[in-house]
Amino acid sequence: MPDRPAYHRIAEELRERIRDGGYPPGSRLPTMSVLSATHGVSGIVIRQAIALLRGEGLVETRRGGGTIVRVRPPARRVAMDRYKVETVQGETAGGTPPPVPATSFTHDQRISWQEYRLERAYSQVRATEELAGLFELPVATMLLRRRFVFYARGEPQQISVNYLPWDFVADTPVADPGREPWPGGTPAQLAHLGHPATRVEESVRSRMPTPEESETLRMAAGVPVFAITRRMLSDGRVLEVCREIVIPADRVILDYSIDL
Repeated sequence: MPDRPAYHRIAEELRERIRDGGYPPGSRLPTMSVLSATHGVSGIVIRQAIALLRGEGLVETRRGGGTIVRVRPPARRVAMDRYKVETVQGETAGGTPPPVPATSFTHDQRISWQEYRLERAYSQVRATEELAGLFELPVATMLLRRRFVFYARGEPQQISVNYLPWDFVADTPVADPGREPWPGGTPAQLAHLGHPATRVEESVRSRMPTPEESETLRMAAGVPVFAITRRMLSDGRVLEVCREIVIPADRVILDYSIDL
């Protein structure tokens, strides 16, 4: 078997040094000239090795600052029972306000309501064939589309694009972007409208982010995302479809449990 290209071997050596703490997060790798001299190769070969590591999300290159080992945010654990937080909030929707406003997102991020920020954009759209199938409604049914960018401590953490049947939310506070953020999120909104969620379905896949997603979430190159499609049902009727919830894969661990 022929030897692997030199840049692959150099990238593997640097990768191991990063993973074993030899180059800790936030530290600089040796300069291109030092690496070239150490390995006896040209600068082109070193640039190819660094490009591999950058594509894996291990390093980032800063103009005038060299190559830096990425500081990875601690992964937060997300479990299906997080929706219980929003169910409790929804139960108070018809009465007194909840004593401590929260959503599953603030619970996951362990942040207060004051540290939570939400960007939103609302529009009316007609259901595509895919959305109609998820809703179990006719194609071209009018829907409310809501795109959210969730921030924790000033940093964007996830994007969510969700849909609700227009005839269900028209002329209600749920269709008013000025009411966001809403304590308890979508489950509390469904409860407010008299149809509390009785079932949540999620399907998860991984993919590379779009350029817009990568820019919005301030992601490093080479990091994939979890793309979650969610349906919320109330007594068998699909009242919300989220297509999709997008979260950088290096920021979250998805926990699922099944009672047998």
